Amino acid sequence: MAKSMTTGTEQRNTEKRYEERYRVLIADDEPIIREGIRDCVDWTALGMEVADEAEDGEEALELAVRLGIDILLVDMNMPIMDGIELIRRLREERPECRCLIISGHDEFAYAQEAVRLGVEDYILKPVDAEQLHAALSRLSQRLGEERKRTAYVEQAAEQIQRNIPLLRQRFCLELLEGQHTGENVMEQLAFLRLPSQPPVQIGVVRWPAVETRQAIMRENDRQLFLYAAENIIAELLEDRPHVLFRDANGLIGICLWQEAPETIGASIEQAIGRYLNIAVHTHVEHNAGGMEGAIEAFRVCRDRVYGESQLSPLVRRARQLIQEGYADRELTLETLASRLQVSAVYLSRVLKKELNDSFVTLVTRARIRKAVQLLDSTTLSIYDIAERTGYDSQHYFSTAFKKTMGVSPVQYRKGGGNGVSVSDQE
Repeated sequence: MAKSMTTGTEQRNTEKRYEERYRVLIADDEPIIREGIRDCVDWTALGMEVADEAEDGEEALELAVRLGIDILLVDMNMPIMDGIELIRRLREERPECRCLIISGHDEFAYAQEAVRLGVEDYILKPVDAEQLHAALSRLSQRLGEERKRTAYVEQAAEQIQRNIPLLRQRFCLELLEGQHTGENVMEQLAFLRLPSQPPVQIGVVRWPAVETRQAIMRENDRQLFLYAAENIIAELLEDRPHVLFRDANGLIGICLWQEAPETIGASIEQAIGRYLNIAVHTHVEHNAGGMEGAIEAFRVCRDRVYGESQLSPLVRRARQLIQEGYADRELTLETLASRLQVSAVYLSRVLKKELNDSFVTLVTRARIRKAVQLLDSTTLSIYDIAERTGYDSQHYFSTAFKKTMGVSPVQYRKGGGNGVSVSDQE
């Protein structure tokens, strides 16, 4: 985790930024005045240096911009461009430059315009060295405070940028736990440079062994395994916009803003098992219900992965094969049992015992879940959706859909589903 305190190097860099000398430009058409100003001030003591001199307003503007001048000492009456016009132009081209007027005219109109332009001070000729030094000292102090403040703001911004991944993780966890609501959500999504729409899929990965081994497992090893698991998950998600996070119990949460294949849960379990030799339970839910739907999907995912520990390996593998092969019209209890090398009667019995559902119900649910996603996200015809979800006919598909969802596919697409999801039917 990134340190919240400033490091020694950062502190020194910050101090260096606001200890650099201020660059001063003296603009006056009289050489003797410029020389007098230059020689009557201890510039080093003020943290300043005279970068150059100019004898007219046009030259002063060019030098101020080119040399990055911080402070301009300017006479009102100069050839080509007078002091007021110079300051006005400088406000446009180098607004951070501070201006101090030195003038032989004690005129109210000049002073009034100088105030409007934000001039720091107005000193009359002949210049009094102590008065000029005091004015410059006050200006140096103000600039120092501003430079220091700017440096710390920049440093804070840099730290925030470095911590954006951690901030995203924390935000997604808090979001799915229902801690963020209203306009605040959209503002934080924008600040964290996350998509402005709700995530389309929510997932949870649980490593049950870490809970039983936690008392004897070194924390470094535990964190290492979880970090490695997150890397594997991130690779499987490829370039899809996502955030991975952990909750207080060590569950790995997944927020996806671009849909992953339906087999992503099984792929995660297999890859982590293969590369890390640990068994994890994964569940991924589709979300079409906005931010509130994402919160509910997260709850469902957590409930499922905690329930997984009660399932036998046979049932978990059977359910995985159903989720992967629901579109196959030849998928039957017998073909599935054959792949699992058990009898159809035995498989039917353990599915009913552990999941409280029949084979047909599990297949139907997988098919209808995919049909709902296609109805929500595509303009495919009902016939095409029926084919893609493993049904022999549109009529059979519509009958199964209405029995599961309470409305026909056509009514659902028109908005007649009233927010009902496949999960609500389980």
